[in-house]
Amino acid sequence: MKHDCHYHPAEPAKWHCGECLQHFCTSCMPDADTRRQHGLCPHCGRTLRYLGAATEVVPFWNRLPAFFRYPFHLDPLMVVAICTLVPMLLRPNLVGLLITLVLVLALFKYTYAVIRHTADGHMKPPPLATAFTGDGFGIVVLQLVVFFLMGGLVFSAGLVGGPFLALLVLAFVVLALPASIMVLAMEHSVAAAVNPMNLAVLISRIGWPYFLLYGYLVLLLLASGAAQEFAYGHFQPWLAQPLAGFLNSTFTLILFHMLGYLLFQYQEELGFASDLQEGDNDQNEQHRDRSRRIDADIDMNLKDGNYDRVLGILKETLKRDPGNSHRLSQLYRLLTARADHAELYRYHPRLLAWLAERNDAAGIKELLQILEQTEPGFRLNDPALAVACAAPLYRQGEYRTLLRLLQDFHKRFPGSDQLAPAYLLVAQALANGLDQWEKATAFLNFIQKKCLSHPLHPQIAGYLEQAGRREPLKGPRASFAIDDSGA
Repeated sequence: MKHDCHYHPAEPAKWHCGECLQHFCTSCMPDADTRRQHGLCPHCGRTLRYLGAATEVVPFWNRLPAFFRYPFHLDPLMVVAICTLVPMLLRPNLVGLLITLVLVLALFKYTYAVIRHTADGHMKPPPLATAFTGDGFGIVVLQLVVFFLMGGLVFSAGLVGGPFLALLVLAFVVLALPASIMVLAMEHSVAAAVNPMNLAVLISRIGWPYFLLYGYLVLLLLASGAAQEFAYGHFQPWLAQPLAGFLNSTFTLILFHMLGYLLFQYQEELGFASDLQEGDNDQNEQHRDRSRRIDADIDMNLKDGNYDRVLGILKETLKRDPGNSHRLSQLYRLLTARADHAELYRYHPRLLAWLAERNDAAGIKELLQILEQTEPGFRLNDPALAVACAAPLYRQGEYRTLLRLLQDFHKRFPGSDQLAPAYLLVAQALANGLDQWEKATAFLNFIQKKCLSHPLHPQIAGYLEQAGRREPLKGPRASFAIDDSGA
């Protein structure tokens, strides 16, 4: 069943809180551990239920081409080639028969591993070693036992109720056979795989898609039989036999992959959870990123209208990391949207520094106006911050705002090393922006007389010459002349 995230309706949910009755997507739960399927509700702190990929998985009928491509990956191709071609090279003796039997067991072990591998979220086939190493060979024996018990069930039904009951039981056995294979592959239990109630519950939970898949499986079996008949009818036995074996193994892998995918698609209804496994190697590290947890909390509280809670989160974060530009950006947007002038005044030094770094003259102008409204006659008490804010104001043509910002700078900050750059900006604003050359010249003369030790002092004579000619006040021109005096 598909569930959408409560806070991001376009995103499929991955987690569910039984206490809050809310669904959350990956963006809402960046600190959850998907491998251990553990996460805590950001609201009540209770353990969440992991939904896996159940809410976002593509229905199996929309990915039929991928099913047919599945056996042609390198690993399954090698398994099929080894188990099909090697027996043809063996002599028909006891050793050859034993090796052939082992290869048949390996092939069937691999096909059953495909179901579990796919149900766990792996859309790529299991590695070659799965067929030939480790345990799991007993699955073939278990399947033979299941077939024997099902046959015995049909025979017993015939003895008890006659042919009609035998046909009914046979029909159910044939219909439930894919379900039995899926249960056996997942649980490795003969009792579970032959229990009629267990199989009926599985089929009912999946619903009509089970019967749709059943139709596809029947078509696959018919196609496999037709392909093998074609091979035996049109090729010599030495070629027809391996070709028919290859086709049979290929169709079997497709069939078992489809069964595994059906489990993966309906995992929520079947009571387990798994996720797509490819490309998730770094997922846990990303989940541990504390900043993403904070972003998620801010996003959810904003959508719930808990603005005071958002403000509290940002304040706590900025206590630990005062210069975090991302948090300052969020704080600025929140405070301006709420017209919270008191908090804007409280945080104005950091916010103005952040705006200056972004060269945001409009933001600086707006915040200065708010500060003026909050405290009439407001002036910045940090000379470096005042100059940092004045530079983008000059570049964006906000000359009058610049002049108000730097008014009486020499009286408010006597002896400051920011005096020369501050009054140079004032002179440039007066001359280049407002065409007030006499006032601009006066400020340049002030710098020349009062800031003798400042690095800008040698350039002031050039600015005065430009002012005398009514030329735009610009810095010294770059010189590319090579001094050969020391050569």
